[in-house]
Amino acid sequence: MNAPNVITLGRLLLVPITIWLILVHEVAAAFWVFAAAALSDGIDGFIAKRFDQVSDLGRFLDPLADKVLLVSVFIALGQQGYLPSWLVILVVSRDILIVGAFLFSFTAGFPFSRTPSFLGKTTTTGQLVLAGVVLAGAGLDWQIGGVELVLTYGVAAATIMSGGIYLVQWARTTGRAEDLR
Repeated sequence: MNAPNVITLGRLLLVPITIWLILVHEVAAAFWVFAAAALSDGIDGFIAKRFDQVSDLGRFLDPLADKVLLVSVFIALGQQGYLPSWLVILVVSRDILIVGAFLFSFTAGFPFSRTPSFLGKTTTTGQLVLAGVVLAGAGLDWQIGGVELVLTYGVAAATIMSGGIYLVQWARTTGRAEDLR
């Protein structure tokens, strides 16, 4: 197992710690653990590309770790009242849609693989930043002002757009695969 994959697995291991800290109201500590997890997302990708250590396992694990981290943190922050429920539902629904489309395609024999789009990466980055800002505001008493509100609506818009684009691309690919049968 190469270094980027070990870093990605470390990110996955930080998820339950982050969630537990949020749920026991140790939000300052949750911020620092989450920040380490979020930074590891950039570090593992940088190392993989820079040192030619991109692997099939990494292509699978990295987006999985991102989804597990973000969905878990958004649910915990929503449950504790730090994020609006509608946003949590939106973010979780998009990721369920993406995972469901992948699983359906895989089981139906319609391979659907797609490299992450700029909008998809922007959405993930926005979700990471919003979660970090919310944790910093609640745990470190950072006065964020209107930044959190702007991020909330920006993340919502990006989540809707990227989910819609993904769904359209999946439907087109699946439709073409069906036509070939």
